[in-house]
Amino acid sequence: MADMFADEDSARFFQIVQMLQRSTLLHMGYMPDQEGSFHYNLPEAREGIEVLRMFQKKTDGNLTPQELQMLRSVISELQMQFTQAPKVRRQHMEQEAQNQVVKETFTQPQDAPVEDLSKPLSEEEE
Repeated sequence: MADMFADEDSARFFQIVQMLQRSTLLHMGYMPDQEGSFHYNLPEAREGIEVLRMFQKKTDGNLTPQELQMLRSVISELQMQFTQAPKVRRQHMEQEAQNQVVKETFTQPQDAPVEDLSKPLSEEEE
């Protein structure tokens, strides 16, 4: 990774930005945690974005053009994803509800929803 950046400090800076980015994405429900669970904590996600914006302000004039572009891109992308986080949450909740129905169908088939695929008598006689 060091060959992508001007020096080792640039690589470490990128690692810090990437850690904050992953944490923010996790809190917006875009990524599961290590156990596969999704989390939705938008105030925590907002704080992650604000910390990155603070880095941008505090490092003003001290970043290489490549570092600055990378930081701006990450912040911009996270801000756009933040606006879509409620939609992502709804999609996860709908998927979880569907998964629960399937799980119940296989664990308790006698109580599962039934779809009648047989033809009405009038059609069978023809």
